[in-house]
Amino acid sequence: MDFVSTRIITGDVARLVDFYERATGVRADWSTEDFAELRTAGATLAIGSTRTVALFAPGSARPADNNTVIIEFLVADVDGVYRNLADSVAVADFVAGPTTMPWGNRSLLLRDPDGNLVNFFTPVTPTAIEKFTR
Repeated sequence: MDFVSTRIITGDVARLVDFYERATGVRADWSTEDFAELRTAGATLAIGSTRTVALFAPGSARPADNNTVIIEFLVADVDGVYRNLADSVAVADFVAGPTTMPWGNRSLLLRDPDGNLVNFFTPVTPTAIEKFTR
């Protein structure tokens, strides 16, 4: 088995893609106006419109209704990501500014425009750095 992607369903694909492109520096590949993917070496974040839900099972996913999942991005400089997004209207809620966690990652927790929790982190201790060295 190969874990391929995480998909976010949204009422505004362009707005969410714009946010993630700005936050990650990764350009999205658009398949249609209802679906785009941001591909990195380790994972893909897919963003689909509410219209795509009916293709699977009508009503099975609702936009801006996630209260259990945190989307995480390993970044080279979490403080730089924070500076890049600090004055952005796309981020309405910084849940926690850059903070060094007990397990050795420096993390920034925020909500994307749909309210999904997003964690950007940089390993800063030798153990954490070793864990994420590829």
